[in-house]
Amino acid sequence: QVQLVESGGGSVLAGGSLKLSCAASGDTSRTYMAWFRQVPGKEREGVASVLSNADVVYADYVKDRFTASRDNAKNTLYLEMRSLKPEDTALYYCAARPIRGGRWQRLHQGSYDYWGQGTQVAVSS
Repeated sequence: QVQLVESGGGSVLAGGSLKLSCAASGDTSRTYMAWFRQVPGKEREGVASVLSNADVVYADYVKDRFTASRDNAKNTLYLEMRSLKPEDTALYYCAARPIRGGRWQRLHQGSYDYWGQGTQVAVSS
């Protein structure tokens, strides 16, 4: 079992920055970890998926602005967000998927087994 707790959300002006953290309990040494976000009335969308700091997949809409990383010693996943836009406003979730075979999509919510409760990010213009 893996438990995930996000933190670091808040309100910022457009162009600002925030850094989210996701503290994990349980063994995440052989897991993919990811960030997703969701606004009311819309499907949860993938932001970034991290296997290692050398293997990160980003959604096009955050590429070059967001950086996802993990610190295995601290069992923590991070998301550094820069040049924030009002359209980045959402509830941001952390997710985990133990490594296993089969075909799957790294930025699809259905691919992940464990979820945190989310942390809210609000960007105003």
